[in-house]
Amino acid sequence: MLRLITDFDGPIIDVSERYYQVYQFCLEKIRGEDRPVRQLSKAEFWQMKRSRIPEKQIAIVSGLDEQQAQEFAQLRRQTVHLPAYFPYDGLAPGAVEALEKVQQAGVDLAVLTMRRIVELDYAFNRFDLGRFFPENRCYRLSNDYVKTRDIDDKPLLMGGALAKLPPASDTWMVGDTEADIVAAKTHGIKVIGVLCGIRDRASLEAYNPDAIVADLSEAVVLVLNQSRQQNQHLPISTGN
Repeated sequence: MLRLITDFDGPIIDVSERYYQVYQFCLEKIRGEDRPVRQLSKAEFWQMKRSRIPEKQIAIVSGLDEQQAQEFAQLRRQTVHLPAYFPYDGLAPGAVEALEKVQQAGVDLAVLTMRRIVELDYAFNRFDLGRFFPENRCYRLSNDYVKTRDIDDKPLLMGGALAKLPPASDTWMVGDTEADIVAAKTHGIKVIGVLCGIRDRASLEAYNPDAIVADLSEAVVLVLNQSRQQNQHLPISTGN
């Protein structure tokens, strides 16, 4: 059985507008009445996020001082996952079609995400994505989970998922961050980085994924092609 485990934000959901709205809110909230600031365009902001520029540095580039930048980073952490901002999320282009292609090919499909249960359920309901992921193929954080760092938490989540999933002959992971790559490599799973999310190519290359592609659609094509090639080279049983 061929299995594809995919991250949610990045490969399936475009979070760039939510993150940019939170950036604008925090910048306006922290700047004060007399502080001149330069609000970054969405393209400028998102490129800095994808290049892993720290929140404090983004705030300073936008015109805040050191103390304000610290407050900005703290407010951003408190705000970015609030329910009021989730309506700004959108579907990544081609993601639904890619998931349908996986289903039609008979691939075992699972989602592994740092979203909490309530956050994932919201998106499932809004975009009708639950049809791709039954309950026993959804691996996310509990609503009261205390996060540390994604790069530490996600390998733990992956370990728990693999302990529950039935065996597969071949497993791939698709994700858009270093946490996805580390989680897969920790457990000996092949991993594809996608460039449609919150990391740029240089950031992904630093963690040596098995491949880097544009989006989930290209990842699915790669996985299915690899599977076909492997099956073509399997020895043919003649029976007795």
